[in-house]
Amino acid sequence: MQQTKRILIVDDNEQIREIIGEMLRSFGYEYEMASDGIEALAKVKLDVDLVLCDVVMPKMDGFEVVRRIRKQNEFRALPIIMVTSLASKDDRLRAVESGANDFIVKPIDPIELKVRTDSLLRMKEIQDTIKRHKEELEQKVQKRTESLRKTLDDIVDAQRKTYEAYLDTIRRLAIAAEYRDEGTAAHIMRMSHYTAVIAKGLKFSPGEVEIILQSSPMHDVGKIGIPDGILLKKGKLNKEEWDVMMEHTTIGSRILSGSSSEILQSGELIAISHHEKWDGSGYPNGLKGKDIPLCGRISAVSDVFDALTTKRPYKEAMENEEAFEIIRKGRDSHFDPEIVDVFFNNLDKILKVQKEYQEGKVETEILDIDRLRY
Repeated sequence: MQQTKRILIVDDNEQIREIIGEMLRSFGYEYEMASDGIEALAKVKLDVDLVLCDVVMPKMDGFEVVRRIRKQNEFRALPIIMVTSLASKDDRLRAVESGANDFIVKPIDPIELKVRTDSLLRMKEIQDTIKRHKEELEQKVQKRTESLRKTLDDIVDAQRKTYEAYLDTIRRLAIAAEYRDEGTAAHIMRMSHYTAVIAKGLKFSPGEVEIILQSSPMHDVGKIGIPDGILLKKGKLNKEEWDVMMEHTTIGSRILSGSSSEILQSGELIAISHHEKWDGSGYPNGLKGKDIPLCGRISAVSDVFDALTTKRPYKEAMENEEAFEIIRKGRDSHFDPEIVDVFFNNLDKILKVQKEYQEGKVETEILDIDRLRY
């Protein structure tokens, strides 16, 4: 059901207000009356659809009333017709400049009043319809956006859980290989965080640091393919046995090859190259200098340092200073000299990792490899 339009009549002359009111009633409109500008500014808030405002009024003329109405955001589109006995061009311009939509000259002709009010009211009705439609669209968009945001949050949460499960699988694979060699979870925790410290010292991006942090634990995954008789032998390996033992690098590379994952691709490189040496005397391919993948060179320093300072059934742990001396002596022969320098330039962080992941302390913290950040 269409609501009856309400029009505000503003005029200091009561008789004129009554005449205009009767005209509007005959057109089927409701009306409110205001005898001056102050009352008009109050009554315009009564949900009126149009204002008929006299120009010549005491204290506050019609031009000022219109200007004040227009200053309020909610009434910027409210139709206003100025009713005036002034008919000069300047008066009409002032009416437009003050914000009026139209004007009627006194004495008011009923037909002209009806035509002008009907026209402006139709315009307002169209504007109100557009406004309501816009608000409805905004509400729908907001609801859809909230729904989409919830869906995206669920997707992100699922992807995050999938990624964590993926990393957890990688870590457990690496730990399984370590346990075959009587190693520990603590070893891969320390070794991987050593690589992260060095990578950050080499100005790797955060994403690149993350990749080597997550991929370096797989350096010895190939030990899964080494026979127990060789892998677990207490004494020194003979040449044939050592040849088999060295195959853990190529086995690890084959296990990790063919993946689209950057982490597994990095793990493949580390597995095949972490026993290569800067001077070309390493294995399995005798690579030299920068022909050795950078991630392999970083892992070599990290792995050797942790191996030297870790107690195993067949050896005691070496003191840090003694291990440092071996690393220094290996600079330019076993190890990339730049990486050795970065290692010692970040020794405080290296020792922090060593302390954080002591033997027996992280057996139940397998999933917390991301806990320590640099």
